[in-house]
Amino acid sequence: MCPTNHLAPVTRFTFVDEEPPVNFPNLHVLVVDDLATMRRVVGSLLREELGQARISEAADGAQALQLLKSAETEGRPVDFVVTDCNMPNMDGITLLQKIRETPQLQQLPVLMVTAEATRDVILAAARAGADGYIVKPFNAATLRLKLDQIMNRKKRQHRPSAALA
Repeated sequence: MCPTNHLAPVTRFTFVDEEPPVNFPNLHVLVVDDLATMRRVVGSLLREELGQARISEAADGAQALQLLKSAETEGRPVDFVVTDCNMPNMDGITLLQKIRETPQLQQLPVLMVTAEATRDVILAAARAGADGYIVKPFNAATLRLKLDQIMNRKKRQHRPSAALA
């Protein structure tokens, strides 16, 4: 007969590289996509994962750049951008290049989203300075994982070194 407590308690192991989820109080996220449905889906996933996040939307890179600059001057800056690559007027790669060229915006974390997983698109996003890249379709957990990775990386980059302290 098997004892009733034959299963050992389960222990969760944390890998060395694994960092805890980032707390995002009042995060302001800009979602940029030419499809209104996609903006709503991404906004919904972000609200599901981030709770009190403020979500702004733009239909293309030109509108996004204008919104980014006005939000900055109004004292309510955007903290994170999630942008599609392929859009009319100004695509996501061009938007990213403009963000990196603008002194008050150049440190802004940008996550590129696309249906194209081609090497050329991924390389173009990396060269333009994308902080991360995900391929459609994706779920809330994937989006949260990328946000955490990017925000943790940004946090480490801005933390003063112990050697300098």
